[in-house]
Amino acid sequence: MSDTTTARRYELNLYRRYFELVAAGRKTIEVRVRYPHLAEMAAGDRIRFRIKGTTETCDVLVKRVTPYADFEALLDSEGPANVNPSSTREQQLANIRSIYPPEKEALGALAIEMELIDV
Repeated sequence: MSDTTTARRYELNLYRRYFELVAAGRKTIEVRVRYPHLAEMAAGDRIRFRIKGTTETCDVLVKRVTPYADFEALLDSEGPANVNPSSTREQQLANIRSIYPPEKEALGALAIEMELIDV
């Protein structure tokens, strides 16, 4: 676990439908591609999610970051209800792949377990 001197802060955009689930504390796993700028993310870091083009934000504490080969492996291991409690596994896989094309998925997937925090 990182301490406060080494914890990093990230700002990431979210679509409104996912932002609302995070802000309500119902979405506990965020799915991202394993981009280089996220490679160092670890427990203890903080993320400020923003709806692009708005001032709406919510902050979360990163509890765990787990890499996966692809989105299917991530959903199977993490459980679809933790990623999006209002969609089936098949819907989620289609939605994630509509955001991230195959060449992005080929970089690998990250499951970011998070907890909503008050700022």
